[in-house]
Amino acid sequence: MDKLNELKLKSLALELRKRVIEIGFNCGSEGAHFGGTLSLIEIMIALYKNVIPYDQDVGYSDKIIISKGHGVLAQYLLMENTGLLTKDEVDHFKEDFAVCAAHPSRDLEHYIDYSSGSLGQGLSLGFGIALARKRSNMFGRIFVILGDGECDEGSVWESVASAAHYQTENLVAIIDKNEIQYDGFTDSVLNLGNLNRKFTSFGWDAVDVDGHNIKEVTAVLNASHDKPLAIIAHTIKGKGISFMENKPEWHHKALTKNLYHQAKEELEMKVVK
Repeated sequence: MDKLNELKLKSLALELRKRVIEIGFNCGSEGAHFGGTLSLIEIMIALYKNVIPYDQDVGYSDKIIISKGHGVLAQYLLMENTGLLTKDEVDHFKEDFAVCAAHPSRDLEHYIDYSSGSLGQGLSLGFGIALARKRSNMFGRIFVILGDGECDEGSVWESVASAAHYQTENLVAIIDKNEIQYDGFTDSVLNLGNLNRKFTSFGWDAVDVDGHNIKEVTAVLNASHDKPLAIIAHTIKGKGISFMENKPEWHHKALTKNLYHQAKEELEMKVVK
């Protein structure tokens, strides 16, 4: 990725953070999942802009499953940017009967292939699809985005063991390791230790990356592997907004008018370089 393209994508990340604040503020007293959406922005940019191929006739051969469904707004924003969703559809986020629900709801017309939201299930789904594709000699990879707190679930590790056993090298798990889950800091809720070692001990390839470095994430996603791949993406929950960063209470919360303007001002003052 050349420097010019890298700067364009960094600028896009900044613009998308502004959209997160705008859309989340418009949710009113219901609030939004700001923290885990903001930590996913660069990961979603890398996927949609640099990794997954789009074909006008068949759509995406690669599939994305947002197992941590509360972060789906980041996906909606990339789909808006690439023309798969309209601005109006995204602006109605979380409203009754809206295309863009608070958690992914299967809608093939709008390229939302899988429903999610109940944590711990997405990797099982992804493994099943990856295995079916491998046995059918079908092209395309399955990317599953999990939260690090979600990895507390036993079903995640059943899927990890199964994927290694059946050698589904077309399966990629991306762990958004922002160190915070709904109940607090992950190490305090349930310390899982070194996730890289855990995945490799099951027979996966595993790589640690800076989850906010689009170039680095892209390079890892585009590298070839002969095993299922786990990408441990080290991120900051609430990335880009000073009063949200590393604050467990911003897992889900409503923005007051004052905080909305503070967030906007902070983002307007940032310089991309």
